[in-house]
Amino acid sequence: MGAHTSIQGGVNASIPLAEKLGFTAMQIFTKNNNRWSAPPLKEEEAAAFREGIAKSGIRFVMAHDSYLINLGAPSDEAFQKSVDAMVDELERCEMLGIPQLNFHPGAHLGEGEEFGIRRIAQALDIIHDRTPGFKVKSMIELTAGQGSAIGYKFEHARDIIGLVKEQERMSVCIDTAHIFAAGYDIKDPEKYEGVIQDFDRIIGLDRLQAFHFNDSKKPLGSRVDRHDHIGAGFIGLEGFRNILNDKRLLHIPKVLETPKGKEQLEDLENLRRLRELIL
Repeated sequence: MGAHTSIQGGVNASIPLAEKLGFTAMQIFTKNNNRWSAPPLKEEEAAAFREGIAKSGIRFVMAHDSYLINLGAPSDEAFQKSVDAMVDELERCEMLGIPQLNFHPGAHLGEGEEFGIRRIAQALDIIHDRTPGFKVKSMIELTAGQGSAIGYKFEHARDIIGLVKEQERMSVCIDTAHIFAAGYDIKDPEKYEGVIQDFDRIIGLDRLQAFHFNDSKKPLGSRVDRHDHIGAGFIGLEGFRNILNDKRLLHIPKVLETPKGKEQLEDLENLRRLRELIL
């Protein structure tokens, strides 16, 4: 377990910070997440990151792509810009040895969900064609379904993956706040079991490669994406207890994306609460 970790001072700065906080998993941005472009990574920087991770106690690293990217964009200009940016993100992950690039599937912006699903799959095929032989996986993050966002139903991820040519390059991340807001009740133990069974039947647990652990400021089915500290939101401690004690999911890394300050001390409190839930 761990948390999204700052790269202020460069990607390598994330490693000592994560170790100081006792993380065994972390997520980073590989560049400024609110800009389309960034200076290219230097090989010596990437080599230092790979070596630093290998020598650390961090067992899992994932990256999150830029929030500007929308692979479902109807506009050809925005679509191409998003494709180019995603290619750059994958190239950075490949250089850094990061195995999973987490991305929000995209939004159809009024063109309809069927259009959005096909547009996202089209984008991924172009992106994968431009990054042949890459080891890093393209990880679909399930969404809350706010606005015209695709990914708030398990079927959306299934259908995108089903349309992608190189399906072996695809994986999935469950964000707890997102799926709860999307209407999947992971709080009630019986309903939780149904959610996990549905995920396995529709997508497959073998595709599930990471969790984002976030409580939700908004209620079940609200379709509003607002993260909260563990136990402080509508999911409560019960939902996280269900996941943490599910033997099917023990091996899957769990990364916090909860609110935090510069020192990330809030992450320590959230992780303490989570560890106390493990039976």
